[in-house]
Amino acid sequence: MGERLKNKVALVVGAGQTPGDTIGNGRATAILYAREGARVLLVDRRLESAEETCTMIAEEGGEAIALQADATREEDCKKIAEACVDRFGRIDILHNNVGIGEGDKNILQLEEAVWDHILNVNMKSVFLTCKHVLPVMRSQGGGCILNISSIAATCSVGIPAYKVSKAGVNALTHQLALANAKYGIRVNAIMPGLMNTPIAIEGLSKARGMTKEKIRAARDAQVPLGAKMGTAWDVAYAALFLVSDEARFITGVLLPVDGGQSARIG
Repeated sequence: MGERLKNKVALVVGAGQTPGDTIGNGRATAILYAREGARVLLVDRRLESAEETCTMIAEEGGEAIALQADATREEDCKKIAEACVDRFGRIDILHNNVGIGEGDKNILQLEEAVWDHILNVNMKSVFLTCKHVLPVMRSQGGGCILNISSIAATCSVGIPAYKVSKAGVNALTHQLALANAKYGIRVNAIMPGLMNTPIAIEGLSKARGMTKEKIRAARDAQVPLGAKMGTAWDVAYAALFLVSDEARFITGVLLPVDGGQSARIG
């Protein structure tokens, strides 16, 4: 076990994952935080998925508890913050990993209900968790918030609701970083590119009626660095750095983790 997050308490929202053959961003990050010494509150809409992550952490000798909550509901977000303080006494790290894109289409075909649902899950959830965790961090004299955005926020994509929701996460990250710097609170975001994670591969395979092998091959071909997608561990290691004291002078940053994809111009 490492010590980069020794004596820290991490609250990971979206710590379960979509079932699949690989590991998701939230689960990988929660496991890595625990490996580095953090005590972790694992929050997910699906309790059994958070409990699976909890079991994996326990098997490695880490400390974690699972909590069922819907981060789009203010009452639940208040409960999340209270549960973390009740169990661990503080909140050093808030990691927002909730995100969906199912049903997103071009603007002429996009249904209003899908637009509302994607913005609620991807953007409103970040607003609500931050609203209820920030008072705790301010009162204890510091903390770190890390939001998982996407390069879709800045790249050309055919999924407008997802793009707008993640651009909103970026804007909120910037605003919160400046508003809370005087309290010793850092706020950053990671923008993953094409990742080999269950929510991406399983979802696209189902939506397009293509095999997972074909989906992976098509996505790999779009990545400049080694023509290979990243994995959840690539996001997790970037997250570990940004929430650790090694990044104590970094706030308001939007970090692409994308194998160079967003560096393309034209």
